[in-house]
Amino acid sequence: MAKKKLTGDDIQLTFLAIPTFIWYIIFSYLPMFGLIIAFKDFKIAGKGFLSNLIKSDWVGFKNFEFLFATKDAYIIIRNTLVYNIIFIILGIVIPVTLAIMLNQLNNKRLAKFYQTSMFLPHFLSWVVVSYFVFSFLSSDKGLVNQILASRGKEPVQWYMEKKYWPFILIFMNSWKTMGYNMIVYLAAITGMDESYYEAALMDGASKWQQVKYITLPLLKPIVIIMFILSVGRIFNADFGLFYQIPKNSGALFEVTDVLDTYVYRALSGTGSIGMSSAAAFFQSVVGCLMVVASNMIIRKVDKESALF
Repeated sequence: MAKKKLTGDDIQLTFLAIPTFIWYIIFSYLPMFGLIIAFKDFKIAGKGFLSNLIKSDWVGFKNFEFLFATKDAYIIIRNTLVYNIIFIILGIVIPVTLAIMLNQLNNKRLAKFYQTSMFLPHFLSWVVVSYFVFSFLSSDKGLVNQILASRGKEPVQWYMEKKYWPFILIFMNSWKTMGYNMIVYLAAITGMDESYYEAALMDGASKWQQVKYITLPLLKPIVIIMFILSVGRIFNADFGLFYQIPKNSGALFEVTDVLDTYVYRALSGTGSIGMSSAAAFFQSVVGCLMVVASNMIIRKVDKESALF
């Protein structure tokens, strides 16, 4: 069997890939050694990281106990899962719908305006967004309460009422993320072969029939990839959303407390690095298992649409 020789393109592409390869080694693979902290009572003695790591005592799975032994374990896991499931569903349905609608606009300048307007929230910090939300929901000078007062209704203590916050958090997450996800699907739609649509027009297909039988089937692979990647973060909550938007109000913990915020508050008092590492390790392992499991299910249903 003849050996394959390296071409000029192979050498050039290899040199281009080296910086990225080095970056991943330094910032992605070497730090994985630090996972051992999750199984140790890590103490900082001021003699360097490796020395502290070696001298710290093994505690096994003790650092993981605080995630499940507390009475709030059910609440934080329930909130994390339920919110993320809703975010995954809406994160596909809304952006896909908006991408299809924008693609149907004949006025491309207007389409660009809508696209930019919906993409802008992606660049805003949750800290900035939280102050905008507070200006609407403040109990004394908030815009919403002023509107209610003008209509003769009693003001609402928004930061004390739990029943409103699941809807507020879901709305804010959709508002902030839909523009970015929409760009992904819009790029996929604009890259589709126009001959499909031309043939459909010749057969008398309506706009809805074109979307149903051409656009959506061709979007299926990218939708599945985005779904699998989202499932991998189902145990990871957006810390800024759940901590900054409700202003860390203790009255709302039952509906706003998720794994990330609970760990932050628990560890800000104890300062245990081992517990923090255990929480991150748990999220990563579960996320990896979810990606593999969802990909296996998709392979059973449609092998060509699987991620790997």
